[in-house]
Amino acid sequence: MKFLKFLFIGVFFGIVLVKSEAVSWYRIYEMFKFQSFHMYGIIGSAVILGMAGIYLIKIFKVKSFEGQPINFQPKQKSFVRYILGGTVFGLGWALAGACPGPMYILLGTGIYSMLIVIMAAVLGTFMYGILKHKLPH
Repeated sequence: MKFLKFLFIGVFFGIVLVKSEAVSWYRIYEMFKFQSFHMYGIIGSAVILGMAGIYLIKIFKVKSFEGQPINFQPKQKSFVRYILGGTVFGLGWALAGACPGPMYILLGTGIYSMLIVIMAAVLGTFMYGILKHKLPH
């Protein structure tokens, strides 16, 4: 019962992404060819909403579900790690046709070939854990 709220949030997130066509391979293809603003609008809206949410959490000192204060750790300013990480993420997204959230949504809509992508993502995460100490952080 404790995790039911997360299940409902995940289902809602999936419905929003399917209805907005953010999980559509054609929309992603358009984005990578700079032919449509659709995906950039969705991603930009998410960034702006995230910024507004963090601002409100800081202003109103919102606490977590467990009653703990929410603290944001400042990120280290570095150029290489963001370029390297963004490039690897973008290449994986372009190859698979989906980023991590939509992979599970596409599997839920019946595209079972996403199981291969999910297994590759898990393997990539495992490899990151092995190589983490050698990468720029």
